[in-house]
Amino acid sequence: MFKRRRPAIQVKTPEQIEKMRAAGLLVGRTLEVLRDAVKPGISTKDLDEVAERHIRDNGGVPSFLGYHGFTGTICASINEEIVHGIPRPDKILQDGDIISLDCGAIVDGWHGDAAITVPVGETTAERRRLLEVTEASLWHGLAAGRAGARLTDMSHAIESHIRSQGSYGIVEGYGGHGIGTEMHMDPLIPNHGAPGHGPVLEVGMCFAVEPMVNLGTKETLELEDGWTVITTDGRSSAHFEHTFAVTPDGPRVLTALDEGREWFARLEVG
Repeated sequence: MFKRRRPAIQVKTPEQIEKMRAAGLLVGRTLEVLRDAVKPGISTKDLDEVAERHIRDNGGVPSFLGYHGFTGTICASINEEIVHGIPRPDKILQDGDIISLDCGAIVDGWHGDAAITVPVGETTAERRRLLEVTEASLWHGLAAGRAGARLTDMSHAIESHIRSQGSYGIVEGYGGHGIGTEMHMDPLIPNHGAPGHGPVLEVGMCFAVEPMVNLGTKETLELEDGWTVITTDGRSSAHFEHTFAVTPDGPRVLTALDEGREWFARLEVG
């Protein structure tokens, strides 16, 4: 009987991480451009065009466009859509909506991947709280991504924060992943589970961490378009994501404009 080996996790040199930082910065800045563009009356196709233009004008290539046949530069998921919403000209944002914007870019062969969820105009307090809880859970997960930790220490940190904030549905079957010369690489990073399992994190490993949290249950359904994932109860969902590198000094968030310093200070992570 042979023991099954875990897939190897790509380890980057400091020089390669700098290249990933270039891709990550482009993604982070693109998401800020999109955040400013979100308003009632704009279509998700309009937002997609804004993202593609910004990425290409700044020397990058959209990661998502053409990926397994995906037709957008971004995933644009509104309200009950959890992830992988296809940008379309007939999907018009309404005041009070929330929209998840997931973006990836390639620079010099290296990938960055990140996501934000933002309100459209004035949304409800319940939805605003969902965004706050989901984003904070992401940063708790990132803070656990230190050399010597185990992979599921990040998963546990995400789940623990969400559970401490109330009754939310933590999406299963979708999660974070390795990233580098490809957008999706081993391993999968669940957003729930016990700590102390999985590979030991080493300096030079890079991951995308991405909690998806629902106002209702955790149950999901993939639509007939083969991409869009929705909540089965029709309640809203939020999605936040960052790409980070494991460094000797702790996690370096490659898609955050400040590399995570503000959030880590808030969490008192040294």
